[in-house]
Amino acid sequence: MFDPHLAGLRALSTLCLSGCLGLGPAAQAAELTVDVLGVASADGSLGCALFNRAAAAQFPLALAAATRQRQPATPGAMQCVFRDLPAGDYAASAAHDQNDNGETDRNFVGMPIEPWAVSNNVRPSLRAPRFAEAAFTLAANETRRIELRLQR
Repeated sequence: MFDPHLAGLRALSTLCLSGCLGLGPAAQAAELTVDVLGVASADGSLGCALFNRAAAAQFPLALAAATRQRQPATPGAMQCVFRDLPAGDYAASAAHDQNDNGETDRNFVGMPIEPWAVSNNVRPSLRAPRFAEAAFTLAANETRRIELRLQR
């Protein structure tokens, strides 16, 4: 015999159990490790930014539109790890803020004078990289590692 109250309790307990065991929506989260190569010195800090598709028009300059991380610089290779990301299209950027003023310094024509990189290691001349050039797709539950090579 079907008892609607019992069926509702079973559904609720299954939902609660799934959430408690990490089988619910949080289990769909992806993780991205960005290996930043070529940090030349311990001066300043390294900043990493991750832009999603909704922030594509702001890539790579409008950091307020991105998920950001900042850490003291260490010569050689460094990492930025972004966790609990929804599946989707992303582009990453990194810059060695050598004077630690919180921005990537630029010359009189707007070109960066501090080392920087974007995903897919795109380096167009005379313009900023575009989101489409630097984009990659993260799938649900994916753990991915990418390399960005800093250059001036």
